Amino acid sequence: MTTMRSILTAAVMGVVSLVGQALAGTGDSADLFEVKVSAEQPTVAIGGTVVPYRQVTLAAQLPGRVKFVAGVEGNFFKEGTLLVALDEEELLARRAAAYAQYTAAGAELRNAGVQYSRELWSPRSRSAPGGMGLPNLFDQMFTGAAEDFFGERDRDAEHQADLYASTTHIEQARSAMLRAGSEIRAIDAKLRDTKSLAPFDGVVMHKYVEEGDTVQPGQPLLDFADVTWLQIEVDLPARLAQGLQPMVILSRAAIFDDYPDPVDIRVAQIYPMADMQRHTVKVKFDIQQGVSKPGMYAKVMIPDTSQAAGMVRLPAIPTSAIIYRGNLPVVYVQNAGARPELRMIRKGRRLPNGMTTVLSGIAEGDRVYVNPGPSILGQPKSAEPDASAD
Repeated sequence: MTTMRSILTAAVMGVVSLVGQALAGTGDSADLFEVKVSAEQPTVAIGGTVVPYRQVTLAAQLPGRVKFVAGVEGNFFKEGTLLVALDEEELLARRAAAYAQYTAAGAELRNAGVQYSRELWSPRSRSAPGGMGLPNLFDQMFTGAAEDFFGERDRDAEHQADLYASTTHIEQARSAMLRAGSEIRAIDAKLRDTKSLAPFDGVVMHKYVEEGDTVQPGQPLLDFADVTWLQIEVDLPARLAQGLQPMVILSRAAIFDDYPDPVDIRVAQIYPMADMQRHTVKVKFDIQQGVSKPGMYAKVMIPDTSQAAGMVRLPAIPTSAIIYRGNLPVVYVQNAGARPELRMIRKGRRLPNGMTTVLSGIAEGDRVYVNPGPSILGQPKSAEPDASAD
């Protein structure tokens, strides 16, 4: 019996010992990783902004009062939908007055044409001054002929002058009609400017006015954008932009605050001219649908293909070693006193093998805690070794 009890006791102690060894093997002190440099191509993290594929700002083209605004931010509208309308009562009144002038000019044109025909077929210069009977006949036969003979009157010249005057009246009436028609077309153009239509299918991003507001020419009314496809807009140094080519896909090169994993991006557009003040080149990258929202911050890992960057090899650590204090990435490093030390880092590119490159904060040979547990997280943040450990 005693022998059996001793055997059972030894077995229990053995199991406890194995459990203790297993627990010790999973402790924080065993989860250390010695930092090594990565053979991956070096990258540079550049901050950018998520922007819509197409975006316009509708502005007022003439002064007036806003009488209609369609929807609110986020509402979707088809191409050609009325978005903003200004009051057009004054323009309609001016158009009515111009149309009245156009009608009057048309009547004057028709009258001038009739007068020209009358002068052409029944000249006033050859008509008798009046009277009936023999006196009138005498004037037509002798008085007119005598005036022409002695040069006192040239009836052909008078006829040509009367025709020219009739032609002038026709041209003046036609000009007045064209002027009134041009004014009508100008007013119609302004009437079109009182209405802002959706230039494409999209959503309202931001409203600057409400119904009843008074606007002046050039004042923004609303922002309208096509958010079906989004892009990242960044300003790159020239040496980084030179290494990019349009339509080239960068694998897992973009990180978003509102999306958990890095995503692939495609070089969409490289601007041909650098900014004259900041001396940077604007580049746009296409991103997948549903990844982020316009206006969000994005970090893009740009490959550094310059000759100087080819000599740089970045340290890499397991991604699980990186924890966050707010939005700041930090790691716990074993210091000279064999104690955990909190150190802030600057993250680089996340590699497919579960590693992440580090741009600054640690160096090759440092020992980082891969999965810092509660005992590590509870250590003081100071890098000074504990005096009680001596």
